[in-house]
Amino acid sequence: MGTIYTAHQQELAGVIDDAPSRSSWTDWKWHIKNRVTTVEDFERVLGIRFSETERRAHKLTTARFPMSVTPYYLSLIDVEDYANDPVFLQAFPSPRELEISRHDMTDPLHEDSDSPVPGITHRYPDRVLFHVSNLCSMYCRHCTRKRKVGDRDAIPTRAELAAGIEYIRNTPQVRDVLLSGGDPFMLPDETLDWLLGEVERIPHVEVVRIGTRMPVVLPYRVTEDLVAMLRTHHPLWINTHFNHPREITASSRRALARLADAGIPLGNQSVLLAGVNDCPRLIKTLNQKLVQNRVRPYYLYQCDLSEGLTHFRTPVGKGIEILESLRGHTSGFAVPTYVVDAPGGGGKIPVMPNYIVSWGANKVVLRNYEGVITTYAEPDSYEPNYCDRDCAACNLTLKEDDGQEKACGVEKLLMDWDDTVSLTPEDNERLARRDTDAA
Repeated sequence: MGTIYTAHQQELAGVIDDAPSRSSWTDWKWHIKNRVTTVEDFERVLGIRFSETERRAHKLTTARFPMSVTPYYLSLIDVEDYANDPVFLQAFPSPRELEISRHDMTDPLHEDSDSPVPGITHRYPDRVLFHVSNLCSMYCRHCTRKRKVGDRDAIPTRAELAAGIEYIRNTPQVRDVLLSGGDPFMLPDETLDWLLGEVERIPHVEVVRIGTRMPVVLPYRVTEDLVAMLRTHHPLWINTHFNHPREITASSRRALARLADAGIPLGNQSVLLAGVNDCPRLIKTLNQKLVQNRVRPYYLYQCDLSEGLTHFRTPVGKGIEILESLRGHTSGFAVPTYVVDAPGGGGKIPVMPNYIVSWGANKVVLRNYEGVITTYAEPDSYEPNYCDRDCAACNLTLKEDDGQEKACGVEKLLMDWDDTVSLTPEDNERLARRDTDAA
């Protein structure tokens, strides 16, 4: 899928817009303007026909959990098998979302409870999550923040964003700021530029991250202008959210390449979804395609306990099975950390297969991905460095500042970063005469 219409996209654009221009399909604002938000439009655009019973059930769902899908993401649906299509399942409302189980929670991660000021969630000691937009280009059916989906009246004003910035400025332990939402890339370039500039000017903030699904659901948002602006705000990291290999297209690859070429490290956070990607082969293929595009698989999330997500949840054992199929079977940097985001605000808890078979006084018995059992002999005598928290008296090298390159002799004259232009012996008679004359 390139920057020119495919035949399928031409047809789709013509159904959506009576007179689309040739450049409409690659105009991200056109996609925002023409998002599909009703069951009738979904049927009309894709040529799908639901029964009257299905249509009523879908409408009941959208009345509580609204629908919004970009034409681009719609174009990825296989209409011949839409009921099993991973894009359809993530984009189209299911009546099962209205089945609220006794374990479901409106805010399972207690983000609102851990919010010292509006827009800020401060859960971990040295980092905060900054909600900078409540809007997304597409409403994912598995969203953990379904309580905020479609909340158009809660778009943060610049004054509200400034309050979040002020909290970060007044909290010196914060060294890492994650911009989230909604989707931060729904903000205009100018607003995002201002926001990043304000945060990076806070002395104790070392790194800023952005969480966005735009490379997946609307890759045309990653424009040259946006990337040119982002590259002025290093160190900047971006995490995106691919869940299935089918979501990786020529357009998404181009968007990822633009970001990576701008020197922005890219990560991916997938959610384990029943019926969508709960398959070791699919997750392995997805992660290998991601690393081909310079995206590091970061997290594989167990689906949260948000309202209406029961049908998407798998047992934790399924995630462990998938991890077993990755570790040792593909590159280590293609293996994400499988986590359960603990209800009640406990944060991300890593879950993984157990590779320790047994543990003795000075030997550990381990197994590898093949089932090979091996041992690792621990030291017979280990004297730990006694720590009384008196760092000033510690015998370890605790110099934490950046190392400084040093050179001596002729090497000094060759180093561009050293200002030395000549070397003179200490017993040089000419210099001695200078000292005598000065006296």
